Amino acid sequence: MDRKLTLLIDEKVCRELRFLVPKRKMSKFVEEALKKRIEQLREDDPVAKGFQMMGKDRQREKEADEWSEAGIAEEF
Repeated sequence: MDRKLTLLIDEKVCRELRFLVPKRKMSKFVEEALKKRIEQLREDDPVAKGFQMMGKDRQREKEADEWSEAGIAEEF
């Protein structure tokens, strides 16, 4: 579902955008640029990086699985 959004953009950037991108393609252009930037922000997120590193640590994952399975077995 598409949503309408009102943004304030620097005048020079706006002029360049209008000059370089056809009017009917502007929304798609901005959306794709934002998607790329959002992905960069996610990759730079220290919390996400920490979870990725933890997920790659096979020994830690094995120990966490063993710990969680032991905890479940004790409750039942």
